[in-house]
Amino acid sequence: MICYCFEYTELDIRNEVFQNNGQSPLLDRIIEARKQGTCQCDIKNPNGT
Repeated sequence: MICYCFEYTELDIRNEVFQNNGQSPLLDRIIEARKQGTCQCDIKNPNGT
């Protein structure tokens, strides 16, 4: 699991990159949520990060 907030796996992101000419909207969404402080990593991630 790469992102517990959105439940994205490494395979999800790899598939997005492959399908979108090297870009991943999923990864962009994760980055934006972290910037805005709207991710819940500290709650959903068992490691708390």
